[in-house]
Amino acid sequence: MQPRALTYLMQIMAKKPENKNYKVLAENRRARYDYAIEEDIEVGIILHGSEVKSLRLGQSNIAESYASVDDGELWLTNAYIAPYDRAMFGHEERRKRKLLCKRKELVRLWNATKREGMTIVPLVMYFNDKGLVKLKIATGKGKKNHDKRATEAARDWGRQKQRLLRHGD
Repeated sequence: MQPRALTYLMQIMAKKPENKNYKVLAENRRARYDYAIEEDIEVGIILHGSEVKSLRLGQSNIAESYASVDDGELWLTNAYIAPYDRAMFGHEERRKRKLLCKRKELVRLWNATKREGMTIVPLVMYFNDKGLVKLKIATGKGKKNHDKRATEAARDWGRQKQRLLRHGD
């Protein structure tokens, strides 16, 4: 093979196929600031048709929401999904939505909240590669103010180091 043809083939083979279905719908950026995240889990969510249509338009917010284990089931509370205008049967904007996970994960989440005093925080809501709505939740402990300041100081120092390495000043 000629060198040009070989480099062209290597470029084509190196590219990963883009996932057209994956799309981030809502992100809770404040969660990593307010909580020390221990572990995260991907869970499914039960939605109405008008909620899915509204999510496809990108009208959602999970910043003030939280998840809890009630009566052996996992629920997402206070997540906002805007009403869909053209729906015959609408939905409540901030209703409790049931989350789907495996029994072992549910038991682990229950133990973390009840015994260890942790909180279940939603991090990201997205469409996965199959086009299904998924939610990434995590267990975390609430940070105190001094912990937040320490995290922010470490982040600032990392930025300064990068800046110094780039510019050499």
